[in-house]
Amino acid sequence: MAQWTSAVGAAQLARQLRAQQQRPLGPGSRRPPAYRALADGIRLLVLEGRVAVAARLPAERELAVALAVSRTTVAAAYEALRAEGFLESRRGAGSWTAVPAGNPLPARGLEPLPPEALGSMIDLGCASLPAPEPWLTRAVQGALEELPPYAHTHGDYPAGLPALRQMIADRYTADGIPTMPEQIMVTTGAMGAIDAICHLFAGRGERIAVESPSYANILQLMREAGARLVPVAMEEGLGGWDLNRWRQVLRDAAPRLAYVVADFHNPTGALAGEDRRRALVDSARSAGTVLIVDETMRELHLDDDVAMPRPVCAFDPAGSTVLTVGSASKAFWAGMRIGWVRAAPDVIRSLVAARAYADMGTPVLEQLAVNWLMRTGGWEEAVRLRREQARENRDALVAAVRRELPEWEFSVPAGGLTLWVRTGGLSGSRLAVAGEGVGVRVPSGPRFGVDGAFEGYVRLPFTVGGPVAEEAAQRLAQAARLVGAGAGAGMEAPRTFVA
Repeated sequence: MAQWTSAVGAAQLARQLRAQQQRPLGPGSRRPPAYRALADGIRLLVLEGRVAVAARLPAERELAVALAVSRTTVAAAYEALRAEGFLESRRGAGSWTAVPAGNPLPARGLEPLPPEALGSMIDLGCASLPAPEPWLTRAVQGALEELPPYAHTHGDYPAGLPALRQMIADRYTADGIPTMPEQIMVTTGAMGAIDAICHLFAGRGERIAVESPSYANILQLMREAGARLVPVAMEEGLGGWDLNRWRQVLRDAAPRLAYVVADFHNPTGALAGEDRRRALVDSARSAGTVLIVDETMRELHLDDDVAMPRPVCAFDPAGSTVLTVGSASKAFWAGMRIGWVRAAPDVIRSLVAARAYADMGTPVLEQLAVNWLMRTGGWEEAVRLRREQARENRDALVAAVRRELPEWEFSVPAGGLTLWVRTGGLSGSRLAVAGEGVGVRVPSGPRFGVDGAFEGYVRLPFTVGGPVAEEAAQRLAQAARLVGAGAGAGMEAPRTFVA
């Protein structure tokens, strides 16, 4: 019986291997044999989690053709991986990836660490902050007081509690975008909202255009839904969308959906201006593409002089082209799994009908808590605390990274929760592996790209401040020295293989 649970194709593996940056050879260094470089490249993909454990690898001949190397080179690389415990094989079943006994499973760098592990590891994997107390406690207490009438019902509200739908609609209306509660569906977080949209609009094999880079968890969600991702490059720094590229992709690829983050983009922090928002909506409408607009970072403007543009849905008020997704997870707390979709009423009805076969509905108590916050003004107070904390953390992290790693490059965003950092020619994947060995957890750039792009980047969230931010930067500098010296968490750094 085969031991593999997934498979990676030859073309996909070849793209991931080629995307690994070639590190310049140091004085007196010799280039490793081609098979050794190939084996090290595959091992790094496994250690960093970009090729899953128990994933079936391509046959030797298939990978040799995709890489334009000899079959002997691939066979020798596979044999080296088997000897090191990173590959297992069985006649008739092929070869699949493994992790040697005693080694931890590769960290994907985005899932939060268990709270008990935070004492020894600085976690820069998740862009989430602790709850803004006392508002979480007050919201839950307020929800408990309002719960009894709902407890006498069946408790299933597939579209969300009517009171919360009305509250969210009123907030859009107050923002200058007239909205009815029939245009709102409450979901289990933003991920639940986008998952529902993808299943309704894009069947397996459908094209979805995505920013490049983009939010890693959403990219993975879309991959697992069977979508064909079409990356659209962002401008450098905080420039945001490249509209010429977007027009070309929308015209030539005709994607069914497009996913964008207009407000303090994750991971770059870019803020799209009104002209670009209007132009993208017009282009999407002309192409017949539905825009999923993720607004989860919108309220996290950190600098006083930020002039926030109107929401993207202001340029499509009926909600036929723009499906807006919001959430309490970034602005309030990730543990409050409340999200929502704003769209045309017929789209909302279709989403609600399809939901019956997924999660049925969102927990009532959490909906009541968010409704209490929004009704009493607690939401605004909690978001104000969140902005202050994120601003202090951002400034501390920026100062520490500039001091410890002056060769790293980044633009400081005016909001959001993340820095997108170019690592001075070092491999982000190697830095992620080496970082875990020295006590700092950081996601590498390829997490946020398609097919291994952005190897020379890492994402740093504003989740730590003060002395912890300084310690994090020092540990990152230590990891960078290890990678620069040709090691990553105890392993020799792989180089680009040569045929």
